[in-house]
Amino acid sequence: MKKLDKILDNVMRFLMAMAMLSLVVGGFWQIFTRWILNDPSTFTEEFMRYMLIWASMLGSAYCFYKDKHLTLDLFKSKAKGTAAVALNVFIEAMIMFFVIYVFVYGGGRMAMNSTNASPVMQIPFKVLYMILPLSGCFIVLARVLKYIQLYLDAKENKKEVA
Repeated sequence: MKKLDKILDNVMRFLMAMAMLSLVVGGFWQIFTRWILNDPSTFTEEFMRYMLIWASMLGSAYCFYKDKHLTLDLFKSKAKGTAAVALNVFIEAMIMFFVIYVFVYGGGRMAMNSTNASPVMQIPFKVLYMILPLSGCFIVLARVLKYIQLYLDAKENKKEVA
């Protein structure tokens, strides 16, 4: 379990680092060509826009993985006992439903049905749209790992009490 958790963490961190590195290199190249060569690069704006989308989607998946995502705790903080457990289960179920339906299913359909290409780089939009099901799969995998870890922790706590 810990090994899979470490692999997922390393893969997501590597992908985020590559996306951020590409943003830095693209920004440097744009500045260099514009101010030093006096001939601005035509593809860097489009490239950086797409990489920013990829970096933000991977970053959001990593936030779910680390359980650092934005939440509204208005009702969650007021609930106690069984109501708190039921509310947490409901919230997690709604998160999973939304991510699976919108990111994995909807994003996958959008990526597979896309037929156009980017105006400057002529990269198929399928490549850009594939970040939705990819980040959705990362989120689902992260949540499933969290559920398994919570189950194993609860099971271990019952053994210690008995």
